[in-house]
Amino acid sequence: MSTHKFLDWLETSETPLLADGAMGTMLHARGVSFDACFDALNLTDPALVAEVHRAYIEAGAQIILANTFGANRYKLSEHGLETQVVQINRAGVELAQRVIAASFKEVLLAGDVGPLGVRLVPFGRVQLDQARAAFAEQITALAAAGVDFILIETITDLHEVLEAIKAAREVCDLPVVASMTFTRDDRTLLGDAPAKVARRIADAGADVIGVNCSSGPAQIVRILRLMRQAVPEGRFWGKPNAGWPEQVAGRIMYPATPEYFGEYTWAMADAGASVVGGCCGTTPAHIAAMRAALDAGPPEIPLSVSAVTPPVISPLETPESPSRLAQHLSAGDFVIAVEVDPPRGLATHKLLAGASLLADAGADVINVADSPMARMRMSPWAVCHLIQQHLGIETTLHFPTRGRNVLRVQGDLLAAHALGIRNVFVVMGDPTSIGDYPEAMDNYDIVPSGLIKLIKQGFNAGVDHAGATIGHPTTFCVGGALNLTPRDPARQIKIMRRKLRAGVDFFLTQPVYDPATAHRLLEQYEAQYEALPVPVLVGILPLYGVRHARFLHNEVPGITIAPEVFARLEAAGDDAPREGVRIALELIEQLKPWANGIYIMPAFGRYDLAAEVVEACRNSV
Repeated sequence: MSTHKFLDWLETSETPLLADGAMGTMLHARGVSFDACFDALNLTDPALVAEVHRAYIEAGAQIILANTFGANRYKLSEHGLETQVVQINRAGVELAQRVIAASFKEVLLAGDVGPLGVRLVPFGRVQLDQARAAFAEQITALAAAGVDFILIETITDLHEVLEAIKAAREVCDLPVVASMTFTRDDRTLLGDAPAKVARRIADAGADVIGVNCSSGPAQIVRILRLMRQAVPEGRFWGKPNAGWPEQVAGRIMYPATPEYFGEYTWAMADAGASVVGGCCGTTPAHIAAMRAALDAGPPEIPLSVSAVTPPVISPLETPESPSRLAQHLSAGDFVIAVEVDPPRGLATHKLLAGASLLADAGADVINVADSPMARMRMSPWAVCHLIQQHLGIETTLHFPTRGRNVLRVQGDLLAAHALGIRNVFVVMGDPTSIGDYPEAMDNYDIVPSGLIKLIKQGFNAGVDHAGATIGHPTTFCVGGALNLTPRDPARQIKIMRRKLRAGVDFFLTQPVYDPATAHRLLEQYEAQYEALPVPVLVGILPLYGVRHARFLHNEVPGITIAPEVFARLEAAGDDAPREGVRIALELIEQLKPWANGIYIMPAFGRYDLAAEVVEACRNSV
């Protein structure tokens, strides 16, 4: 037998253990605002929290969760309570222990550890060791107060749950349950599948693998089955929401009834759950229904579980006003654009997380590349649409002419406009010979300056390439490529002139590491003609290290990196990525007097480093 009662119960119980339901739902129903700090109620209104615990115990719960879900330094800092981590966790445990003692029932107490509420690298600013320290601080307080086991729950980032498990193993010897939440496509918010999650949690040393929150019981059953297939020897925990939440008359409503939960109790057990319970939207009535189902024993006819029904996504409305990017450029604002690459497969979760971080940092627009380096990736039309729909930030669609005939070019433009995409960046595109499919067709009917003309003088006037009406003018804002450090400046200026005559609205440049040299091309253009009449967003590619810098310097035409930059990166050692950020910020300060904005290209998907550049630049503009 184990020295821990929780593990003993799991080993000997003939039926799944029953955990409690939602704490936040019940507190809100008793008048506590969702904006309030629920965890602080352990100090300010313990009687209210105790009332909820008592109701769940009376409903038949064998496990209750301390009211400590958000009692970590990051979450508490939102309410100015970050110095009270120990006090709030200790108070939550002690008041739950008093309720259990007063019930005269055998009930286990879980130390509830929720997500930190901040994103971890590479999709956020918080380093893994910082996250682990925050978890360790809370778990140490819970263990010292006397909980029976640690529950890590409602985590969306696999890296975050692994750091929480590590923290628990470092500071205590209590059993650990690690539970993640999934979106409606049965993947985590960052795109990890149930099987992968289960294996990684098991390998990290958790005693029980969990899934909670998510949608309703049917989804939890599906995910539990996938998890058990991946880790057949594992123990599992399932606490579903009361269905998918809906907002009705200003209130958050959950559709799943207690009776429905009762029907699914044994289905979760059949799928592998050793512990069942409820999450958001569930009440003591739901737990009582589950208690009755467990006491009655398994049904003779197993409950069938329906397949997932993907949500219907409606298209964006089509605005007629100029894009926000066009308005920024027209107003003379210093514009910050950041590039993201589409995913190689179906999952868009990590990309959306990165784009969200960049938007929060202050980016004006997200540029979505089209098959960079001729590598097969998801169509950027879909990615632009998803970013605009889910994050509310405008995008710029990269639109290569290579590999498209004039029919496809025009059809793709109509599709982009129908999806609400208003900014396009016209480029030739990378040759297929360097990519995944070197034998793929590499022809094109139209060069970039010709496509700019087709859009600006054709589609934006309401006609196609042949002069036939398209029914309604488009409102595209069109960018063109510009090399500020060309080997042949005279030829580059001729190309600029063609694009300007075609109607280009702005230029994006290659990465620049010598702003003074880059500016000379614009000075040469002005000396020959006039000041460049359209804005220029200068490329900024933060260097990740010496090897990265050497590759760019030696293998990318038009990029020259000074010896002193190599020396700085070399001296920085493991801190080279941060030094790359500092170098990027210095470059931006040098080009601000003549550039109209910057175009940041994150290296190796490190959106967190790009976000540092965005935020620092935004604060200094």
